[in-house]
Amino acid sequence: MPIALQAGLWGLLSGSALVLGALVGWFVPLKQRVVAAIMAFGAGVLISALSFELVDEAWKQGGFPPVASGFLAGALVYTLANYWLSHRGARHRKRSHEKKRAAQVGKHPDNSAALALGALLDGIPESIVIGVSLLEGGAVGLVAVVAVFLSNIPEGLSSAAGMKAEGKRPRTVFALWGGIALVSGISAALGYILFAGVQPEVLAFVQAIAAGAILAMIVDTMVPEAFEGTHDFAGLISVAGFLAAFGLSRLA
Repeated sequence: MPIALQAGLWGLLSGSALVLGALVGWFVPLKQRVVAAIMAFGAGVLISALSFELVDEAWKQGGFPPVASGFLAGALVYTLANYWLSHRGARHRKRSHEKKRAAQVGKHPDNSAALALGALLDGIPESIVIGVSLLEGGAVGLVAVVAVFLSNIPEGLSSAAGMKAEGKRPRTVFALWGGIALVSGISAALGYILFAGVQPEVLAFVQAIAAGAILAMIVDTMVPEAFEGTHDFAGLISVAGFLAAFGLSRLA
């Protein structure tokens, strides 16, 4: 199987968590504490992945200047885009709290487009990382796939529940998230195709951009949800996620 196709399938797998989360959010009354615990664990896994599979590898390939510039650029671009989306109904796209969703729907009674754009903003850098991970040795970064999968479940859950409150039809909701999952697969394939054969410094810059965007996303959207639902246990659960991902990356 061509490696670009493999990258696309891995990206599709991680993006399919959006559909899985949407199914749960639509049909299952899941407790906020459970979703928050998943979010906290996923945040720890993502921090481990961006630390060891992105920033560290980027530094080895290109040195500090491309890493520092890319890291800051990714965080800046994400922050500006997230600020714009937050004022158009996607502020709580990773929240499971009923009151937060109700407030969001009340201010923006038709915020489906903002939610979809928010999911793309979160998911495209993550998917590109999956594709780029295949450039080294032809083996996918399993930790990155697991991290993205875990971070997507609460987003699909929360957003689908919000759309249900808006009165959207199930067909519309699941078609939307299925389409975003497909875009995740395409982004992963493009991550492999577009950056195959580029200079190490360029690849390091791209990896750092993704890492900066992901870290900004974790702090802006995942950490607040994790703490709100688990409070004093959020740090411990995140550490468990970090350790699990670190062990997987070293033992795999």
